[in-house]
Amino acid sequence: MTLAPWEYLFTSFNRRNFPDLYNLTWIATLVLLAVLIVLYIVRTRALHKHPPYTDMWEWLWWTGLITFSLILIGSLFVFDFFLILAIEIIGVGILVWIRFLRFPPYLAAYDKQLAKQKYASRQKYTDPAATIRRRGGRRQQQRRRRH
Repeated sequence: MTLAPWEYLFTSFNRRNFPDLYNLTWIATLVLLAVLIVLYIVRTRALHKHPPYTDMWEWLWWTGLITFSLILIGSLFVFDFFLILAIEIIGVGILVWIRFLRFPPYLAAYDKQLAKQKYASRQKYTDPAATIRRRGGRRQQQRRRRH
């Protein structure tokens, strides 16, 4: 370190100025982007019948894609370090907000709704007579009328 810490903020983010951070940043960004792609595909396929969960993963997908793409673009086109730092802080902050603040109330409400539906269906079929079909459907009634 030859400069004061605040002077590094307005230095170009490249391999020469930040030898210990540059490669680590763009490689970690590619790895995180790949992990995000895999998680998005796996989780949306597993939860396709549950709209609040797929909505959450949609939000995480687009936020992560934008954040990680901007970091890669900033590294490739040698943005100043304060821009790279701002993109990382804002992007990760939004990802945390989505996962831990925005969607938990919706997910809790959806879980309650599913529990009520499960309870209602259990109550509906607790009486054994409710599961037994009546003899004679429409066809047998028509046959009786003919005879």
